[in-house]
Parts: sequence; C-alpha cells; structure tokens
Amino acid sequence: MSIGGKPLLYSYWRSSCSWRVRIALNLKEIPYDIKPISLIKGGGEQHCNDYREVNPMEQVPALQIDGHTIVESLNIMHYLEETRPQRPLMPSDVYKRAKVREVCEVIQSGIQPLQNLVVLIYVGEEKKKEWAQHWINRGLRAVEKLLTTCAGKYCVGDDITLADCCLIPQVFNARRFHVDLRPFPIILRIDRELENHPAFRAAHPSCQPDCPPEAK
Repeated sequence: MSIGGKPLLYSYWRSSCSWRVRIALNLKEIPYDIKPISLIKGGGEQHCNDYREVNPMEQVPALQIDGHTIVESLNIMHYLEETRPQRPLMPSDVYKRAKVREVCEVIQSGIQPLQNLVVLIYVGEEKKKEWAQHWINRGLRAVEKLLTTCAGKYCVGDDITLADCCLIPQVFNARRFHVDLRPFPIILRIDRELENHPAFRAAHPSCQPDCPPEAK
C-alpha cells in the first residue's frame, strides 16, 4: 500500500492491461497511487527480483489493495467490482453479464497476448508489425460481430462496463500498429463516445507519470 493507505498500482504507461485497471479505478472513483514499472528500461524492470516478488509472471499490472496484492487485469477489475459494488461495471442481468465477460475474454485472451511486448520481441523486428496487425484484425472482427448482438451506447447496452474498459486500450493499440479500423464501425463509434470521458481521459497513456515527454 502507498503512503496514506491508498491502493498502489504497478503500471506501465502504454500497457493496455494497466490501462484497463486505471479506467476501472477511475470509474469507481477509487483514489490510488501509481508505481511505474518500465517494460523496456534495463531490459525491463518487470524482470527484477523485487518485482518478481510482487508478480511471479513478471507482468503489469499488479494492485496492492486491502492488504493484498492482486495480479492479472481482469481479476483485479472483478475484485474491485466485488469489493466496491457502488458504481457497478457489470450489469445486473445475467445474460448481459455473460456478454461483458465474452467481450473482455476475446480481447484479453484472443488479441492482447498475441501483440504483447514479450511476444513481439520473440517474433522479431521485421515481422512484428505484420504479426500484430494479423491478430488484432482477427480479434476485432470477432468483437465487432459480438457487439452487433449486445451494443447500445456502449459495448453492452447503455451503461459503461468492464467490456468498455478493455476495448478502448485495444483500439489504441490497433492504431499503434496502423490497423485499418474502418471495417469496425461499432467499435469506432464506442471509441468516439468514450474518448473524452473523464475517467478514460485520465487513464490515457499520455496522462501517466511515466509517459515520456515525446509521447505526450
């Protein structure tokens, strides 16, 4: 825990997994401090012995809260939902809850890991853009199709949910890799709807304490 007892988020400015959690914390109006973990400095601070004690998977994010350390972004967000149910990010309807989890899982299992830094390093500089574009396109096609059955103003109905927390960082990553987003009109509409929302803006990589000046 940080000084003053606030939750402490181990985060990297451009990590989409960290970004999801920042959005959820902001939406729930939970004050927190950030401990930046550089994924590139010195070969990656996530691999140092001290951080391995925090998260044995050597990944961000990790959240110290309520005297516990919680890892894995979706797990963290569900913990926040279960322990702080005010300002809910999951619908009360069972089917809608399933749809939220569906969108989250496609992004966090079927897209994000395949364009993760450790994977791209393994793929190599020459192939990494083509590789990332292929898997992002494949995953966003599935997300777009799923959204045709459940989207309202946002991913699932007219209330912001954990699905939106996952989607917006992934759209940012798609743009980073120059993915053509025109085939995904529902995704683009939701992204436009949320781009100026205060909780999403405050969580944006450019607003993070470890964001390099040239990226702001």
